[in-house]
Amino acid sequence: MKTRTLNFGLYADDEGLAWAGRLVDEAVASRGARLVGKSVVRTVGDGGLPTAELYDFLAEQWAWEHPGQDSGAREPVHLKVRLVCSLRTWRAIRKAVLRSLCPEGSAPHACRVPWFAA
Repeated sequence: MKTRTLNFGLYADDEGLAWAGRLVDEAVASRGARLVGKSVVRTVGDGGLPTAELYDFLAEQWAWEHPGQDSGAREPVHLKVRLVCSLRTWRAIRKAVLRSLCPEGSAPHACRVPWFAA
């Protein structure tokens, strides 16, 4: 088994981050992978690029999907998840998390937490 990483950009407040974290935990547990680290960071890369700049489009998406509503304490963040698992399991977990973050339906809808899979 190899250590693999999942990376997500999120526009969330504390409640939204907790919800997204639970989605990850459920996907990992249901597929028998081992979670070795989960962190929320506000800068990414060697140069320390602020997530506010990297994921600014997520704030715009939220504003477009929720016209006239206050964004509250939401902010663009980067969720980094480290797992020990096979490549097949990593792919299954990633797919499950993405499906859970914003389930597709036949009607127009807005994601609870705007996201980007990095």
